[in-house]
Amino acid sequence: MSSQHHDTTQQHQQHQQKLSRPHRRRCFIMVMALLILLLVLSIILLVLALTVFKLKQPRTQIQSVQLDGIAPRFSFPKIDFQLNITLDLQILVENRNPASFKHGTGKSFLMYQGNQVGDTDIYPGLIPARGSTTLPCRLTLQVDKLADDSHLIRDVLGGKLVMDTRTQIPGRVNFLGIFKKHIQATSECRFTVGFPDMKILNQECKNKAKF
Repeated sequence: MSSQHHDTTQQHQQHQQKLSRPHRRRCFIMVMALLILLLVLSIILLVLALTVFKLKQPRTQIQSVQLDGIAPRFSFPKIDFQLNITLDLQILVENRNPASFKHGTGKSFLMYQGNQVGDTDIYPGLIPARGSTTLPCRLTLQVDKLADDSHLIRDVLGGKLVMDTRTQIPGRVNFLGIFKKHIQATSECRFTVGFPDMKILNQECKNKAKF
């Protein structure tokens, strides 16, 4: 009786082992498949991060300059020349990323002969993916910083004004509504404006970004 019970128990254990082998094999296959899937997803995300999702700095350039107001004034007997100038700049910002660029309030500074002579705020906005927008900037040159500058008189009489702008635009790039990256775009442009027609004769811009 004892021997018969032992045989039955042994047969039951062998049967359980036969059943458990396919189960273990399936578990092993599922684990390996999951690991391979995770590896493939990691490679895909890495490739996207290095190509599609790699941030590119926005590019800016001065699109146009319009003279909105000019008021020269001379005083005698001591010759004193003062000039109030209001400029309307159109700054073209190009978003080269495959995602929208939502920017906050920016700042643009106008420089002449190395001195800051004006500044203005840039209103917040949204630039679509691989799109561009024109940002209006209204700048009034500060008279007290120009009144004693003989270079301005020579430039005006010579028909050319060489000026610099420094523009800072903070914002955030949004990929698919999931990946968000903050960016600080900065551009420095030197441009020559014809006087009095106020046409841009040439310009050179340098762009950089801080991520």
